[in-house]
Amino acid sequence: MCAVSPFSQLRARRLFLDHPMQRLLLAIMLALPACAHATPPSPVYTNPILHADYSDPDVIRVGDLYYMTSSSFNSSPALPLLQSRDMVHWELVGHALQRQLPLQVYAQPRHGDGVWAPCLRYHDGKFWIFYPDPDYGVYVTTAEQFSGPWSAPRLLLAAKGVIDPTPLWDDDGQAYLLHGWAKSRAGFNNVLTLRRMAPDGSRLLDDAGPVIIDGNKLPNYRTLEGPKFYKHDGWYYVFAPAGGVETGWQSVFRSRRIEGPYEDRIVMAQGISAVNGPHQGAWVRTPQGSDWFYHFQDKRAYGRVVHLQPMTWRDGWPVIGIDREGKGSGEPVMTYRPPLAADIRMVAPPTSDAFSAPALGLQWQWNANWRPEWYSLSARSGWLRLNAVHDAAGARNLWHAPALLLQKLPAERFTVETRLDGAALAEGGKAGLLMYGMDYRWIGVRRTAGKLALVLAGCHQANKSCVEQDDATLPLTGDVVHLRMTVTAGGVTRFAYSLDGVIHHDIGQPFTAAMGRWVGAQMGLFSIAPVADAGHADFDDFRVTP
Repeated sequence: MCAVSPFSQLRARRLFLDHPMQRLLLAIMLALPACAHATPPSPVYTNPILHADYSDPDVIRVGDLYYMTSSSFNSSPALPLLQSRDMVHWELVGHALQRQLPLQVYAQPRHGDGVWAPCLRYHDGKFWIFYPDPDYGVYVTTAEQFSGPWSAPRLLLAAKGVIDPTPLWDDDGQAYLLHGWAKSRAGFNNVLTLRRMAPDGSRLLDDAGPVIIDGNKLPNYRTLEGPKFYKHDGWYYVFAPAGGVETGWQSVFRSRRIEGPYEDRIVMAQGISAVNGPHQGAWVRTPQGSDWFYHFQDKRAYGRVVHLQPMTWRDGWPVIGIDREGKGSGEPVMTYRPPLAADIRMVAPPTSDAFSAPALGLQWQWNANWRPEWYSLSARSGWLRLNAVHDAAGARNLWHAPALLLQKLPAERFTVETRLDGAALAEGGKAGLLMYGMDYRWIGVRRTAGKLALVLAGCHQANKSCVEQDDATLPLTGDVVHLRMTVTAGGVTRFAYSLDGVIHHDIGQPFTAAMGRWVGAQMGLFSIAPVADAGHADFDDFRVTP
């Protein structure tokens, strides 16, 4: 793992530009062959392996490749599909769900609803994703190839409040579905229910099922959820988190009989580490026989980022992370030796988009079920055209706007730049570069009384139906403006603009990015108007750099 990613090289160059001797030293370093050390350093990976909001990750191995999906809540397309050769570097290859069901329900933003924690499996020669919608039940979709196409989702279990499904196909040919409950819908939680399922996943075979694990009977347990069902060495294992997203831990339950009774053990907790709430994920075994566990950490504005932990076995129980005191419960590691030889491609989910391809980059998601007439990549070569979608509610408050083109925050620190041409915006139309959450800010243009103005605007607690307020406005003499958004530690975001693409001017006060409903903040672009036929805005490139 001697190769340095382009992202790291750019950061190194930036750090060394302030002094002539530093620039000389950088030139010497870049001229040296890779790994030109007397003693090569031991290869390590650093957590989080994905500093982006891939919430509730589930991971499997098929052959020599590793596959991941995660929650996506109200965003569309949903159910991101990632794959890896080395368990550390992940490539985004598509989405299993292009629009959320029911279609009309998710035509408008339903923050915090939609696709909750999914379960990914490979069985009977195909990939399966079982995913819950807490208001409708458990859906199933399948594919022969991971990148798709995926089948139309089928509602396996219609029920309000059922969440976090995980199937198990047993050695005797029987099949089961284990799931949790959302108190916000069902009126109770902290228990896991077992259902019998047809082996082909077509239907459930019972009208109700027993609670096989009851967190209310365990000391200090609360919010037991997110189970993953496995069978190993004759034992049934349920890996399940408890204690809440930001403060909880990872437990494992085991039994010789699928219906229980189950013993319990906490196998990973925060301890003295800096990783809060380390839980909910997936156990994966390499072809060489080593065991690993993926989980998330809630970093609020940055979302639920993904960590990879070593896992060992002791007396029939897994131990996740590093067990400093030998008590059978581990703590998360921040660096560790990699599971496998590094993928020399150093792949990562995309961030920038030159808008020169026939389709949008896979990183983009809309704020609700999308419509093709919202945008064009062919109307103006090399530009993204966002039609000013007629949206009276969105004109007042972007929290309610479906036609927002968004993506996850990719790192703790980064800069985003784009060029906006607002010449074709009609009266009342607005367009810009956005940092989006329960609090949001955007920088862009708005046409009022026939004239374009540069605007910095936003809302505090947007979900409380606030009316968007301007922080700053400046008249524009031209139609094109360069926009910049710089994010630093803690999500502190600064906005700037340029009229010539060379000299940028800061505008307004720093803004702290805020999480959304069960998701991290998102960044992106929009074009909205309070009336129909309000023209469009064109964006030239979306560049993300360290």
